[in-house]
Amino acid sequence: MPFVLVPTWLDLTMWDIIQNLRPVPLAVIVLLILFSLFSWTIVFSKSSVFSRARKDNRNFLRAFRKADNLQAVAIASEQFTSAPLVAVFDFGYSEVERQVRQRGALVNKPAIERSLQLGISEEVTKLEMNMSWLATVASVSPFIGLFGTVWGIIDAFQGLGNAGAASLRAVAPGISEALITTAIGLAAAIPAAIFYNVFGTRIKEIGARMEDFAIEFQNLAERDFGG
Repeated sequence: MPFVLVPTWLDLTMWDIIQNLRPVPLAVIVLLILFSLFSWTIVFSKSSVFSRARKDNRNFLRAFRKADNLQAVAIASEQFTSAPLVAVFDFGYSEVERQVRQRGALVNKPAIERSLQLGISEEVTKLEMNMSWLATVASVSPFIGLFGTVWGIIDAFQGLGNAGAASLRAVAPGISEALITTAIGLAAAIPAAIFYNVFGTRIKEIGARMEDFAIEFQNLAERDFGG
């Protein structure tokens, strides 16, 4: 009878190990992959949003500083609808128009300031959309991976007990599953944590720009309509 070499866990590739995963580690890995795909979808989406917002903010601010009055800015703002600064401008301009229409001048400067702050708050809220999901993936994924790790170690000890003797072949399946789930958990968590911090910094920068813009808006409004 010819000798046949039977592959062991020591001979298997990574793909072979994944194909032989048991239900619980497999479920953990599928869940982590879904988390990772979801977080990357958010990352690409928000990267596009921040890039467009930064570009339109810069162009709108340039047009704002060149304009002679608020009406000219209102016309120019139609070209930069993606700019958070435009939304803030719209809030302030609506309040200025209301006061000028009713009284002929700016008679309630605090109301204008409150309107601008409302615009800033609304835009910051929009920019922060889905950020909580990135934070969730970053914080939860390692624990899900740890659950798979613990489960794999339990399987390894069970294999060791069934074998009745200390053997690498007996513990290899469980240890392999433990290491794979740990690695995938970290692979899902690390990018989510990095981009959460990166996007958080960008939101703070845009928020600071909107606060500065609110001051510039009030100055132009006072030059236009007095008060």
